[in-house]
Amino acid sequence: MTAFPPETTAPRPEYPRPDRDRSERWLNLNGRWDFAADGFEGPITVPFAWESGASGVGRTWLERGVYRRTVTAPAEWAGARVVLSFGAVHHHAAIRIDGEPVGEHSGGYESFEFDVTDLLVPGASAELEVEVSAPADKRAIPHGKQRSIPRDDYDGVSFTPTSGIWQTVWLEARGRTYARSVVLRGDSLTGIDVTVVLEGDAPAGAPVRAAVESGPAIDLTAAADGIAKGRIEIPDAVLWTPERPHLYRVEVTTGSGDGADRVRATTGLRRFESRGEELYLNEERVYLRGVLDQGYWPDTGLTAPDAAALLRDLELARSLGYNLVRKHLKFEEPLWLHEADRTGMLVWAEPACPSRFSPEAAAAFEAQLPAMVERDGNHPSIVIWGLYNEEWGLDWDIPGSPARAEAAVHAFERLRELDATRPIVENSGWSHVRTDLVDWHYYEPDLGRWKDAVARMAAGEQDAFAVRLGPDFTVDKSFYGSADVPRRGLPIVNSEYGEGFTSLERAWHLRWETQELRRHDRFAGYVYTEFADVEHEAAGLLDASRRRKDWGGCVPADVNADTVLVLDLVPAAAGADIAVPEAPFALDAHVSHHGPNAVSGTVNAAWVPAGTPFGTAVPASEAASEPVKAEPFRLSPAVTVTVPPAAGPARLLVWFADAEGWVLARAYLDAAEIEPPNRRGARPGEFEGAPVPGLA
Repeated sequence: MTAFPPETTAPRPEYPRPDRDRSERWLNLNGRWDFAADGFEGPITVPFAWESGASGVGRTWLERGVYRRTVTAPAEWAGARVVLSFGAVHHHAAIRIDGEPVGEHSGGYESFEFDVTDLLVPGASAELEVEVSAPADKRAIPHGKQRSIPRDDYDGVSFTPTSGIWQTVWLEARGRTYARSVVLRGDSLTGIDVTVVLEGDAPAGAPVRAAVESGPAIDLTAAADGIAKGRIEIPDAVLWTPERPHLYRVEVTTGSGDGADRVRATTGLRRFESRGEELYLNEERVYLRGVLDQGYWPDTGLTAPDAAALLRDLELARSLGYNLVRKHLKFEEPLWLHEADRTGMLVWAEPACPSRFSPEAAAAFEAQLPAMVERDGNHPSIVIWGLYNEEWGLDWDIPGSPARAEAAVHAFERLRELDATRPIVENSGWSHVRTDLVDWHYYEPDLGRWKDAVARMAAGEQDAFAVRLGPDFTVDKSFYGSADVPRRGLPIVNSEYGEGFTSLERAWHLRWETQELRRHDRFAGYVYTEFADVEHEAAGLLDASRRRKDWGGCVPADVNADTVLVLDLVPAAAGADIAVPEAPFALDAHVSHHGPNAVSGTVNAAWVPAGTPFGTAVPASEAASEPVKAEPFRLSPAVTVTVPPAAGPARLLVWFADAEGWVLARAYLDAAEIEPPNRRGARPGEFEGAPVPGLA
């Protein structure tokens, strides 16, 4: 039996719950375990899935595996209660200590724990065994983007599974009566509502003290059900915002003396809500500039290789200009969520979906929700809860199936019962039946059609669009799957878009598609697809190793800034937005500004050699508009810049500067020969008509 190596040699050695901190008395169980499965027996490295090279196993489609290792709780934990915790295990785990059953858990993305005080004596070694079942046929269980056999309907956007133990395993020492759950909510903006659920020797009637670090405290007594509730009023409260992400640390103490239990939980005071078709954070309007992040890693699957890489993803998303990350079909690690809290990144969080509908699959999907809210609900960064994605697990058929529509409604109502402090999206993408936001996924490679469709959707003239669900399967999907969803009065967010096969094409589409979303003040935000490549899916702004791609001069941070330019033209092609102008031409431009105060200035333009990026020095303006003023969240009137001709292929830099010369927004146009696509030898009629939008 493998002995546990020193903590310093274990992978992922950091304490996994900084948001609910018990790191004074814990033991990391990551590292080398014994592992046995069909056709394999040998060591495995936890917490990496058995499909991954990092695990040392590298086997796909194992459906059962047994982990074993020796574990010894520190002798100084004598008298404490000992809790065994798992960050996540896919999919079903049965745990035994020295052959005695500890418990079982189903749900591949949830964190869970067992009180093992009666089975693990501090100072004495014991054998810990974790038997995991991970069915190859995942269609009836929540599995998100993990590939299934038989295949999912959306197999083209699925990836290598992440099976077995894939997040940290650890032991904690707690008081004889301890806080199993600490729920903190700061949406009042004046105080923290506290709910503590106790377990252990004597939960009923136990004294509980909740104290804000260097601040006020309250004393509570647990009711007969072991639950204590109260409210900590905070004088001179500091609100949590992306610009000032202030966190409050609350120490919850149960009991007194040497046997007392202590846990330090964090939250922030913030309120995120919709008012009509607009979104507000702490009474101030906010526009979501988001990116979809699937949280996959080369060679380690859903598990980040180390904490630094995991946390750097947030820094990278911010450097690309985004203020929100939609963490797609995955409960991300609390470590990442705590960093989002600490650094001020907004988060759209959502569970994994099954892929085929049945009452059992719908029940399994809903079974995740209490664990999601209990573990992650304290995070002020999470401002939206998602549920189903694109009717996955509902057979793409909410409109045609009352049972499937009811499953979406029931999931919405269940999540609302668990947490009423955040907007909820019941079915991201289309066919909404009960939702706080109307979001839509639309992929269109033709920018003229994109521009027209986005305008018609903003005007309420169109709410349906073509979606390619398979090579030979295209359907029309609508914003709405029920007459009960109001056609006006809910925020509208495009939560997936992006096109192009090459990195240059994708950056080109990012520029022009995003500006059309910014053109229409009715929209409350967008989420670009996507942050980083995953396996065969090369739609990321970054590659799978988080390295930047060739964006052809595009600067995503300019595209996603508070203030951007919206140009009145439909570009021809990547690298050739317009033909080389032989005479002066009029360029009409608007300013879209999402800051708190109005901005004024002029739109300027200058020719530079082809491919020249914006530098730190602003070029001399060759043309300028009349002054223009942009009010917050209102597209400015068009102003005209009369641009001189170019001598040959060149890049036109366009920028919006205030009276002091500060550049507030930047864009550009590439002028080059526009050639028709080469289709020599094509079959007759093969390239007639428009391309069909794709699924992501």
